[in-house]
Amino acid sequence: MGKLRVFVIRHGESTWVRERRFAGSRDVPLTDTGRRQCAAVARALAATGVAAIYASPLERARASAEVIAEPHRLPVRIVPAFAEMAFGAWEGLTRDEIRARFPEGWEQWRSAPHLCAPLGGETVSKVAERVGAGLTELQQAHADQTIVLVSHSIVMRVMVLAALGLGLDRLWTVDAAPAGITEIEYEPDWATVHRMNTVSHLDGVAS
Repeated sequence: MGKLRVFVIRHGESTWVRERRFAGSRDVPLTDTGRRQCAAVARALAATGVAAIYASPLERARASAEVIAEPHRLPVRIVPAFAEMAFGAWEGLTRDEIRARFPEGWEQWRSAPHLCAPLGGETVSKVAERVGAGLTELQQAHADQTIVLVSHSIVMRVMVLAALGLGLDRLWTVDAAPAGITEIEYEPDWATVHRMNTVSHLDGVAS
């Protein structure tokens, strides 16, 4: 395997991001602001030579990727490995609602997210496992190329932590803003984080 350069983009603002609800495995549409954010990402990466554009199968990531792909005239390839963490019974709830209904789970999510298992959902380690397998396939398919991956908050965080050699207990040390750009370069036995969650391209995007 050669080098692989990946621009990891969190999807643009969705209706539930605005309402601060846990979306997880649910399909939630982008807001108009989210689409404008993705158009700003598209402009920021327009001059970058990109071999392929991938996205999570969830609507908010797919729709974001379609906007980002326009300058490159590339199809969006869907990869289930990069879907957001499933939050089970938490999905559709706000933080305050989760805190009220699942106080112990919420406290663990904030203090030890790597140990948390939402009722009917996934663990962070399970997400990291499937994301790692997906990345291996991308490295094999795109040696010495640059790709764009449009995904989600938890996926982006576990990718950065793995690249930095940090444990999943450090999940909250990585921020993940809607339409933020993270750039990671993978070599066969190494990874380098060139930028993380940059948002300067969103200056002037009206909310």
